[in-house]
Amino acid sequence: MLKRVWLPLALVVVLVLGGFTVSRLRGIFGSEELPTYAGSTPDDSSNSDPKRVVYEVFGDVGAIADINYLDTEGEPVQINDVSLPWSVELETTAPSMAANVVAQGGSDFIGCRISSDGEVHDERSSSAVSAYVYCMAKSA
Repeated sequence: MLKRVWLPLALVVVLVLGGFTVSRLRGIFGSEELPTYAGSTPDDSSNSDPKRVVYEVFGDVGAIADINYLDTEGEPVQINDVSLPWSVELETTAPSMAANVVAQGGSDFIGCRISSDGEVHDERSSSAVSAYVYCMAKSA
């Protein structure tokens, strides 16, 4: 009987001793509290100056378009049957914002533009039947 039990018994003893050793070492080396310093945690993100991001979709005057864009939180917004020209201004205090606008119109010409604080980041146009266009700025 001892020949069959000694190996599993030795394994249990080694595991218990190893667990006890690890627990004692963690108690010695990882137990002290780290000091916190005033001002080391970041305050809310409203410390930056507000940034104004403008999406614009343009085309033949009076043309109709379906438009999708990302808001300041990165959530998609869809609006349908909008008369062109169209624009929306978003304001954010984030240091950067991923900006994206997609539009498809019923006319033969459509264009888009993304600008922030007066600086154009992307501008494109398309001339085709039921024209489709997109603009993207990774960091507006």
